[in-house]
Amino acid sequence: MTELVAAEAQAEVAEVRAFWERLGLPGLMDLHVHFLPPPIERAVWREFDNGGELIGRSWPIRYRFDADERLRLLRAFGVRRFPTLPYAHKPGVAAFLNDWSRDFAAEVPEALWTATFYPEPEAASYVEGLVRDGVTLFKVHSQVGRFHVDDPLLDPVWAILEDSATPVVAHVGSGPVGTPYTGPEAMARLLRAHPRLKVLVAHLGAPETADFVTLAETYDGVHLDTSMALAPFFGGRIDDGLVPRLGALRERVVYGSDYPTLPFRYVDQLGWLADLGLGDDWLRDVCWHNAVRLLGPGVADS
Repeated sequence: MTELVAAEAQAEVAEVRAFWERLGLPGLMDLHVHFLPPPIERAVWREFDNGGELIGRSWPIRYRFDADERLRLLRAFGVRRFPTLPYAHKPGVAAFLNDWSRDFAAEVPEALWTATFYPEPEAASYVEGLVRDGVTLFKVHSQVGRFHVDDPLLDPVWAILEDSATPVVAHVGSGPVGTPYTGPEAMARLLRAHPRLKVLVAHLGAPETADFVTLAETYDGVHLDTSMALAPFFGGRIDDGLVPRLGALRERVVYGSDYPTLPFRYVDQLGWLADLGLGDDWLRDVCWHNAVRLLGPGVADS
């Protein structure tokens, strides 16, 4: 981190802390953060640098620091807990990602033990083992993985997760670039088959936010994370008609940032949340209490 970047970071730290201190919170719960094995992380960042087919544009990564520096900055911001959010992009890689994420969480007190899965015959076996061992949450990315979340190979996986009430962060919206595998239809089919699932829809499901809000209004286990969704960079503002519906879903909207792959300052998203005008109690729930409700009171112990 250069001297100039360090000075900018110090100023941003003060802004982030002022946000949650004003709300009387002990910090932030950020349920959309990525830490990946270095070779995979480098490959992901190359896709962002090149504006790959699933990125669709130039996407400068603001927090391109090594893992230790990124951890120090999150801690300085006051982020008390965060996941690693690995996501399998092809068969046979989930086990490697899951082992790495387990080791990372064992070494980093703030890290939530996160795992992933992919539509493959052995998925139910390793997911069952992870749930038995106490994994906190899972992540799937239907856009990158090129699969529908209701793929028949995943049906026994969803049954395990429904019965265990283990949450899953799911990138199923069509942002930033839609594919045949994104959109609300597959998630709607999945929820009809497994209505008790706990699903945290990434990015408010943008750009199909209205459809995913409807799913959250229909199924008690559907939650929405805010990462990138309010950013003009990602697609613009939330329709005015959706704002009161998000307000009514106060206990099921969860703060997420998408750190470190942000093209703008971390603190900007907190400001955009406040700009929705839904009030301080709503912000307190979104930035802290809802993550505790979703993951259990032990998540706040770190």
